[in-house]
Amino acid sequence: MEIRKREETDCLDAISRVYEESWRAAYQGLLPQAYLDAIPAGYWVPYLQQAGRECLLLLDGSQIVGTVSYCRSRLPELAKWGEIISIYLLPAYWGKGYGRMLFAAAAEELEKMGCQGLFLWVLEGNRRAERFYQRMGLHPHASYLEDTIGGMAVREVQYRREAQRLPQEESAAE
Repeated sequence: MEIRKREETDCLDAISRVYEESWRAAYQGLLPQAYLDAIPAGYWVPYLQQAGRECLLLLDGSQIVGTVSYCRSRLPELAKWGEIISIYLLPAYWGKGYGRMLFAAAAEELEKMGCQGLFLWVLEGNRRAERFYQRMGLHPHASYLEDTIGGMAVREVQYRREAQRLPQEESAAE
């Protein structure tokens, strides 16, 4: 398994497929099934091309099996923070520690960018994601986003974590 930054030659449709398959599995029972079933191939390609968005890929050989997108905060009130926009794995790779690897790699990149903390949004009721992010040291915050997905009103909860010193910085300081 390898984690690396997205390159210009990477197939955006293959990255989008990770989102599509993950959404169909992760949001089953949380979003309308008809909406999940109708997600078209390549749906996330335009989002992957947005300016300022960084992307790391998890590769199993040459196959893209996971991805994490991150950027400097898109919220003015958290201007010095970093944001994890998304983290997805093909369902066959869930529960094997790869999500932790992707999260840690993105958190490290955000710290290198000088971010004083990181935040992300979790679909309310997504217990699996809530537990995962709490294990990663994030905590729910009082901030919410109200949205409509697939014709259904949803709420996203903001999770935050203050910046942590990286292990190599701690050993260098000792």
